[in-house]
Amino acid sequence: MPGEDQRESSTPRKRYVQLWLLVWVAMIGVDFFLHGGIFAALYVQDSPFLLPAMEAFRRIPIGYLALLASAGLLVWILDQAAARGWRKGLVMALCLGAVMGISFTFGLYSISTARPQLLAAWFVVQVVEMAIAGAIIGQGLLVHSLRRLAFAVVIGFILLFAITIALQSAGLAPSVRIG
Repeated sequence: MPGEDQRESSTPRKRYVQLWLLVWVAMIGVDFFLHGGIFAALYVQDSPFLLPAMEAFRRIPIGYLALLASAGLLVWILDQAAARGWRKGLVMALCLGAVMGISFTFGLYSISTARPQLLAAWFVVQVVEMAIAGAIIGQGLLVHSLRRLAFAVVIGFILLFAITIALQSAGLAPSVRIG
């Protein structure tokens, strides 16, 4: 029959969108924590590669749109690969994140003035974001309701945001001063 070779998604469109947005929120939380907290010192050093801090700060929403695209693609890939359960989702997305991260890192290293420490941090962020996103997606594809998972993601987002602000407030991570 026509189309037998094409694999249909077992996930309805509405659930795809819900999971996609949920994963995006989680990725933003992880991104904010890692870039704004753990690796923040890498962004305040003078570099011909990086934008001035205030301009980079203004462009953060563009970066979050990039995460939206990654989250959507990852939901689709893990659904097509039948990655059901947090562990399978985590492992598959970790592997994908490592391949994407190393490709991006080597590509930028070959053509830019980015410092190796910054590139290494980006690699780590890529892998961690994708792995966490994969765990959420795998679990979301397994369970009937996303309520508990959404609750856990929102709590995680709030905690990561609060920890990042605490690190910045305590002077353990530099922050961009607005205005």
